[in-house]
Amino acid sequence: MTNEEMIELFDRIKDEELLKFNKPVLSKHKRCDLNAMLILDELCPGTGDIIAYAGHDEIAFDTDINELARVITTEQIRELVRCGVFYQDDSLYMYV
Repeated sequence: MTNEEMIELFDRIKDEELLKFNKPVLSKHKRCDLNAMLILDELCPGTGDIIAYAGHDEIAFDTDINELARVITTEQIRELVRCGVFYQDDSLYMYV
């Protein structure tokens, strides 16, 4: 999918599924933050830290958005949103 399609899906699914981790489909871990990190690492493997930086009450993931858009599915976006991941300013974030 394109970046624009991925961004639109994150926004649309956020309204329906944000933080509804009680409905996991693709769970890799029972903790939602670790589940999100494992999904992102599977989609865009890396060797460095998965957290790019931490700010006030949130973390940003070190994930290449262009690469992610090429490989992510709607169900994977839904699962990430259920874990609390959201898209903003060309990055993926999660509140802590």
